[in-house]
Amino acid sequence: MADQAVPDGGPKTAPVVIKKYANRRLYNTATSAYVTLDHLSQMVKDKTDFVVYDAKTGDEITRSVLTQIIFEEESKGGQTLLPIPFLRQLISFYGDSLQGVVPQYLEMSMTQFARNQDQMRRYMQNAFGFNPFQQFESMGKQNMAMFENAMRMFNPFGTAPSSPPAAPPSAPANGHEPARPEAAAASNDAAIDDLKRKLDELQSQLSELGKKS
Repeated sequence: MADQAVPDGGPKTAPVVIKKYANRRLYNTATSAYVTLDHLSQMVKDKTDFVVYDAKTGDEITRSVLTQIIFEEESKGGQTLLPIPFLRQLISFYGDSLQGVVPQYLEMSMTQFARNQDQMRRYMQNAFGFNPFQQFESMGKQNMAMFENAMRMFNPFGTAPSSPPAAPPSAPANGHEPARPEAAAASNDAAIDDLKRKLDELQSQLSELGKKS
């Protein structure tokens, strides 16, 4: 893309002017080319500042265009950024006496999060061995399945199950003995201990991060 991002610490350049026409087409005056919402989304990620004007009235409509980009991103499916409880809380503040405070609070929170995101990625990468921002949902599902399996096999008081016990599995045709429940339970216990250790390490690292910030 021909647009140039503002370098960190460098002089601040004038924002790129985008004009929106009645047919909803967006025109980048810096490149003399029509662009899409996806182009503007990439400009945001590239830290290229821009401002959007209505080509007919001259009114600035940057806020509504950015909101439209968020709507498009949330509508694509997959992993979203805005949980439903957060959206409900945000809507409830419209017309509230605290409405004027919410924008500054959200901006401050996101600025702080963006400032620490690289450190958070490194600490969580070291703790879990992968990028949690890409695989956190998958990890959560796997961990829940592991805990459910472990709890089904773990009977701390030695009481009999409420439902009749299932018949023992018959020996397979190859003659090998089926896996014993004790071995599977031991494997699950080891996995749980490893998960607890990683969570403890993560907590310690995040605590250190909080002290440094």
